[in-house]
Amino acid sequence: MTDTAASARGEIPETTTETDGKGGFSRQTNAFTTPFGDGPGELPVEAGRYRLIAALICPWAHRQLIVREVLGLQDAISVGIVNPRRDDRGWNFSLDEGGVDPVLGIEFLMDAYRAADPDYDRRATVPAVVDVTTGKVVTNDYHHLSTQFETAWRTLHAPDAPDLYPEELRGEIDALSTWLFDTVNNGVYKCGFATGQEAYDAAYDALFAGLDELEERLATRRFLFGDHITDADVRLYVTLARFDAAYYGGFKANRQRLVDFEHLWVYARDLYQTPGFGSTTDFQAIKEGYFGSQGVTSAYGIIPKGPDQSGWDAPHGREALSATPQERFRRR
Repeated sequence: MTDTAASARGEIPETTTETDGKGGFSRQTNAFTTPFGDGPGELPVEAGRYRLIAALICPWAHRQLIVREVLGLQDAISVGIVNPRRDDRGWNFSLDEGGVDPVLGIEFLMDAYRAADPDYDRRATVPAVVDVTTGKVVTNDYHHLSTQFETAWRTLHAPDAPDLYPEELRGEIDALSTWLFDTVNNGVYKCGFATGQEAYDAAYDALFAGLDELEERLATRRFLFGDHITDADVRLYVTLARFDAAYYGGFKANRQRLVDFEHLWVYARDLYQTPGFGSTTDFQAIKEGYFGSQGVTSAYGIIPKGPDQSGWDAPHGREALSATPQERFRRR
């Protein structure tokens, strides 16, 4: 199977075409980026109109699941879950009865991409938001989807929903999130999908330098911006949740495990024990996706039995760093 054929079916080819030509990993850009809003040409915010398609392996999709639950958007935006084991046909709905999404009536996510663009020939990625009235993907812009849920969808939030994206912090949150993506979130992929030693070494060094910086930052504050969880914490958490289970071994990000960081480990546990975080984290699906999908970390599909995940429920003691220890979220 050629890389072109593999890409057309929606999965990561055995030899990825997403390279910078120098042995480094260069992720494909998003094809559907129209934002939600009430402006000209924007996607209208309408309860029940959209279906969020996610894979429980995927950190970019996991962000949206967390924010959707924390903000109380479950009744406004439905969710479809694809099999975490992506085969040579791409993301599929084989977890559902008959192998078909019960709302969209499709077997493969690529069908919704092709409904939006019959000539679409890249990977069909998650998260993807599909308009259930047309069956077409309307956005796969994981960079901005969570902040759109936090702002454009505000009228449909639960009455007691927190403010994950405070207006006065948005510039700082955006700047940190951009750095987080390049250095940490996508940094693990730069390690795992590097095809040259020099590119791998550079990615490895940058990743752990970034984690060391975060370790220092979180030594004196409960969350990235102080006493309350923000969108930036969601973005960091999804990588930390996958670190020991997948990235440490499968992606060769192996200077140390998450559990070996004094502050990052208890910070991650604090978030895991927060409603919306642990409830959307599926460690078995994460391992199945990274180790059982074609061309990701193994050609044999062997799923590791470890690591032991029981420590995620252990007390974290991070409340001592907060002026309001019982209140993880900032209310409006």
